[in-house]
Amino acid sequence: MWKPNTPGSGTATPSTPEPVRPAAPSTPSFEAPSTRTATPQAPAATGEQATIGKSLMIKGEVTGSESLYIDGRIEGTINLPGNRVTVGRNGQVAANISAREIVVLGKVRGNCQASDRIDIRSEGSLTGDVIAARISIEDGAFFKGGIDIRKPGDTKGVPTPISGASTTSTPEQQHLVPVESAS
Repeated sequence: MWKPNTPGSGTATPSTPEPVRPAAPSTPSFEAPSTRTATPQAPAATGEQATIGKSLMIKGEVTGSESLYIDGRIEGTINLPGNRVTVGRNGQVAANISAREIVVLGKVRGNCQASDRIDIRSEGSLTGDVIAARISIEDGAFFKGGIDIRKPGDTKGVPTPISGASTTSTPEQQHLVPVESAS
């Protein structure tokens, strides 16, 4: 059983790659403060994702080219075209948000514009006007504002007309009907 030559020369070389293997996670440990918060709560993120932790507060403009998970507070503007902005359960945002996709689990006060969709989850709260191609509001969510549904790729800035607005629209959509047509 005792083989001093085999463990000393043969096993030392294979053991060396194993400690090198934990060295690869040392790079994520550099990002560990942000990754720890994002991994349990946003596991479906594709690509890279930045995280603003619970104890952080940012005042000003947030721009970039990666998705963002917010568990802290932001006041100002968030502009991440082509990416996802997720406001976590502890997140409090007082900002206008522009992104490809916006998911609200916490509180948002401000206008939201998404090129794809806006998703307000059951524990989420959004106060402000919404412009998106698709919107989802779960039972229990709070929403106060206007909704403007636009076709994907609509760059003119003209709202998509709602056919049969007087008979099939929701109260939010009826609010968007011009006053002169009601006369």
